Amino acid sequence: MTILDQIIADKIKEVAHRKSLFPTSYWEASPLFDRSTTSLANKLRNQTMGILAEHKRRSPSKQNINSSLTVSDVAQGYEKAGASGMSVLTDGKYFGGSLEDLVQARSVTHFPLLRKEFIIDEYQLIEAKAHGADVILLIAAVLTTQEIKQLSTCAKSLGLEVLLEVHNEAELKKSLMPTLDLLGVNNRNLKTFEVSLETSKNLADKIPNDFVKVSESGISKVQSIQELVHHGYQGFLIGEQFMKSENPGETAQAFIKQLES
Repeated sequence: MTILDQIIADKIKEVAHRKSLFPTSYWEASPLFDRSTTSLANKLRNQTMGILAEHKRRSPSKQNINSSLTVSDVAQGYEKAGASGMSVLTDGKYFGGSLEDLVQARSVTHFPLLRKEFIIDEYQLIEAKAHGADVILLIAAVLTTQEIKQLSTCAKSLGLEVLLEVHNEAELKKSLMPTLDLLGVNNRNLKTFEVSLETSKNLADKIPNDFVKVSESGISKVQSIQELVHHGYQGFLIGEQFMKSENPGETAQAFIKQLES
């Protein structure tokens, strides 16, 4: 069993438990549920090199990245730095995140927020909307074509944008559909955890231009982004590079300034 298999097995149990505690009507009564969302896709379309900065305390491959900072401080720092949006890890067991992190980020920022989660159930989309998300992540590696269609259609009905993540051409082929807004290519091999930007480069021409192209993982240099822009990418998800510093906002600001110079 791979780490991804284990995460999904645990997620199925977690979602079932949460459903037993909080019915969907509970989340639909949330003050944030009727909030108008902000489009990350439009923001990235209007920028050449948009940074989606991530809040991540830890991961299965890195036990501790940074657990000492408040989400509010990180979120404000990222928005001030000029990031196009923020990715918030909400998985608790493997990444040390929570839905409360999303609420805290939303309370101090206006830019688009992505709920970074292993989504397997429409219930999680309702949670995302109720906690202030604008965008949700679907991971092709753990979903069938029918599940992607069902979940993305539900997300659109809630006013949420959909970032679909792929790792290879087979996942891309089974996933392309009009209910997606952004297509993310994860440069990290989920089996080996090795990272290669060639993954984004090789898949770039196979992604229709209807979708905003986002490159994820392993991006730490301005030069890497400049290379990927030539392949049609407009969004770049960066987490560890910023989070491992004492002040992620300042680190992101220096990176973005270098990018724009």
